[in-house]
Amino acid sequence: MSANKLALPKDTNIPNHIAIVLDGNGRWARSRGLPATKGHEAGAEALHHLISASRDFGVHTLTLWGFSTENWKRPPAEVAKIHRLIKENIKLQLKNAKKENVKFHHIGRKDRLPYDLMRWINKAEEETKYNSKHVLNLAIDYGGRDEMVRAVKKIVEDNIPAKKINEDLIDSYLDTSDQPYPYPDLFIRTSGEQRTSGMMPWQLVYAEIYFEPDHLPDFTPEKLRDAILDYSRRRRRFGAKDKVKHFKFDPQMIAGLEINWWRLGNIPEGTKFREYAVQHLSEQFGLSKILAKEAAKHLVSAILHGKKKQWKKSVEAAKLFYELIKEEIKLAFEPSVAASLQVKLWKDTDGKENDKLISEVENTAKQLYSEVYRISAFQAAKLAHLRVLAQIEKNLAERGMGDHHWDKAEDYLEKFYSELKERVA
Repeated sequence: MSANKLALPKDTNIPNHIAIVLDGNGRWARSRGLPATKGHEAGAEALHHLISASRDFGVHTLTLWGFSTENWKRPPAEVAKIHRLIKENIKLQLKNAKKENVKFHHIGRKDRLPYDLMRWINKAEEETKYNSKHVLNLAIDYGGRDEMVRAVKKIVEDNIPAKKINEDLIDSYLDTSDQPYPYPDLFIRTSGEQRTSGMMPWQLVYAEIYFEPDHLPDFTPEKLRDAILDYSRRRRRFGAKDKVKHFKFDPQMIAGLEINWWRLGNIPEGTKFREYAVQHLSEQFGLSKILAKEAAKHLVSAILHGKKKQWKKSVEAAKLFYELIKEEIKLAFEPSVAASLQVKLWKDTDGKENDKLISEVENTAKQLYSEVYRISAFQAAKLAHLRVLAQIEKNLAERGMGDHHWDKAEDYLEKFYSELKERVA
């Protein structure tokens, strides 16, 4: 992917701190008939690119869990190989760190690691201790419970009275003390495993969680970009209520309105088509009649251009539509991104009428609803599925396969809007 395509959209909310559990090297290797050590080599190569990409994206602190306190249970040869690769990666990253003003920091136990590895960890920490642009935390021989136990022991050894123990004090005894961003904003685990395994239990309290299905060797900078975009689309409340304007529409009513103008889709220049579009937008987004007319004008224009295969003009009109909607519903999406995804969805579903369509375009729909409504891809998955099912039924109805397909499309739309209302509530 080119540097331009890899760049994040304007106004992307970049996490200050990303923590990653580096998982799946062994499974990646076994699935290819290779020894586990080859998987660790491939993972180390992928990691080099991820570290560089995280800085390019503007992430300040990156925490990488490369070896846990439980990993000592693995075969000695595999453990030795992991330690050698960590040492080689430190050597490689140290050169870049000096150029890019990165501060190395080891979190975890320091009494059990091999002398040569610990020597390089100490060297990296010493030679970068005054750097401040980025922080690279290396979690080696690290366990979350172990970190908490070590912190408690230090507090006891320092004779801290119980009445002085509070959250700030505990913070100061953890491995991430004195860091500008000790709390990860985004937690990523590769390989499809859906657990934290005790990583930074104190610091992860409000982290957004992202589970990547691919193994570490296949976790590319492009996929890290996807994770950051997914994070950026989430509404982080920190226990409070957000200020987003919630939807109050009736899902059954709004589905009926949309079906009405869908059924007039072959003659969108007609007055009734525009009237239904105005009613639909007014109900869905809570727009005034004046704003609904303006929004409908842009939406109808985008649809008309799409029907003529004038996709560039369709995107331009859709962008105007989303700019108006953004201002009204107070969500921080990027109109140009939403417009491109919307038109791509129209383009990819145009005339399609089989189940193959589901797998082909659901990802686009998921990205669209994540972008516009500021929800995670996980939360948007059901929305995307229902919307595409509705589109398939619409296409079948338009081909003259029977009016019962309009009924099915309306049913899927009603379920779609019910789910949307729940996600944004």
